[in-house]
Amino acid sequence: MPDARRGPGRLLVAVYGVFAISATARSAVQIVSRFGDAPVAYLLSALAALVYVVATVALARDALRLALVACGIELVGVLVVGTWSLAAPEAFPDATVWSVYGQGYGFVPLVLPVVGLWWIRRVSTRQRSVRSGPGARWRPRPP
Repeated sequence: MPDARRGPGRLLVAVYGVFAISATARSAVQIVSRFGDAPVAYLLSALAALVYVVATVALARDALRLALVACGIELVGVLVVGTWSLAAPEAFPDATVWSVYGQGYGFVPLVLPVVGLWWIRRVSTRQRSVRSGPGARWRPRPP
């Protein structure tokens, strides 16, 4: 049965893992060393780190519903924070992972959830077709 951990899914898990580690480290250093400078930005970086950790674990464990939620939150976060950071730059005296749609990270934070959502849809569609395809066996429901 197809799962999210094979083929390109491994690369996706690896990229999410790198972002989970880097965003967690970045937000931890920012919060510990200079929280008073830009508390909103640093807390949003911590939120991004949490989302990346959840997405990494969910994709690695083939927990597609949780991965779908994490990628959805990530996409909304990137779009909201990206737009907010452009509309009110004074609210962001220091950048977050999602500022200006992830510009500081080569816009990967904007592309990553789209790729993640596409991959989850592809894998879940394949899983459904394998379960209900011509080779699927009928199993009676337990009483």
